[in-house]
Amino acid sequence: MISIWRQFRTGAWLTPARLRGYTAIFLVAYVIGAVTWIALSHGMIDRNNKPLGTDFSNVYAAGTLTLGSKPDAAYDWAAEYAVEKGMFGGQDVPFYGWHYPPLFLLVAAILALMPYGWALAVWMAATLPAYVVTMRAIVPRPMTVLISLAYPAVFVNLGHGQNGFISAALLGGALMLLDSKPIVAGILIGMLAYKPQFGMLIPLVLLVTGRWTVILAACGTVLAVCAATIALLGSKVWVAFAASTTLTRRIVLEAGDTGWEKIQSAFSAVRMWGGSVDMAYSVQAGLAIAVAAGLVQLWRSEAAFDLKAAALAVAVLIATPYVLDYDLMMLAVAIAFYARHALARGFRDFEISLLAFAWAAPLLARPAADLTGIPLGLIAQLALFIMTLNRARRDIAVPRGNPSLAQA
Repeated sequence: MISIWRQFRTGAWLTPARLRGYTAIFLVAYVIGAVTWIALSHGMIDRNNKPLGTDFSNVYAAGTLTLGSKPDAAYDWAAEYAVEKGMFGGQDVPFYGWHYPPLFLLVAAILALMPYGWALAVWMAATLPAYVVTMRAIVPRPMTVLISLAYPAVFVNLGHGQNGFISAALLGGALMLLDSKPIVAGILIGMLAYKPQFGMLIPLVLLVTGRWTVILAACGTVLAVCAATIALLGSKVWVAFAASTTLTRRIVLEAGDTGWEKIQSAFSAVRMWGGSVDMAYSVQAGLAIAVAAGLVQLWRSEAAFDLKAAALAVAVLIATPYVLDYDLMMLAVAIAFYARHALARGFRDFEISLLAFAWAAPLLARPAADLTGIPLGLIAQLALFIMTLNRARRDIAVPRGNPSLAQA
């Protein structure tokens, strides 16, 4: 028992050889599972009577409506569902609502120019490399590509045909270029506005650190894209989006129509445990304020930039009440920046094991919440954030640590 605890504390259990082996096993198992699942499907419908890519069906339906000069109908749940069923021969498939701002309709329309299966494949094939390239840029080491591809959230994202790859690429790319190319970083941040729930803390950090060029570039990007949507789609689409947000908030978030086990936030945890909506909002707000305070203090300090980047990447997830398990793709950005700092300066006690826990969390988050009520995804986010703040406080010129993964 003492030996096991020591292995956990030092991280000696995760040697480079084991890291390579474990991730390779994960990757092979997931690929075999995905190929089998697709092979067992019929007419793009899987064995659970859901469309392959599940959530992607709402993207394709919204794009179809946009191409048909009815972009505002994407926010009409009945109209959206009628198109979704029509895409699969009128079968009674589950409804997947369109909740994104009109910015994303332009992407959806391009994808809807292709047949559904090809559109799903192109979307995944175009966005997955963007994520992998970003991870490789953050941690330019031989093992990065394998570890990034085997990250469990990758397969959650692939299974849902979601946009986590591009979200991670935009956030990671923006952080990488924040100082060297502030205009490009601002453009990437502006493009991330298609997921507005993640935009609460990024502007705060930019403001308190006086990164005005980044701010102007981000604002300019958002304004330009919004203007483009109005020019191409009309102003009614924005009215429809604004009107839909109340129903989305009440049904999808507050009533838990999405499923509490899928949402990896403090809000969802409170609701899953039987707390009221008001209590859930209060807990979420209190946590967001605490995280924001820690983030501001960190970014105004002399701590290493890698730790600041890691903290911001995980904080954007913690702060919002609506973060799905596929959104944990962005947690990979935090893990990568943290690992880069630790690989350069040495790992301290428990860090390797806790990073491994955060990496594995997306695989277990949904079943853990569903079967036990334990919000594993939220726990992983909080553990990584606290660990980052703790390392930043102890950040010194020549730290002592465990170099066991230095060659990974």
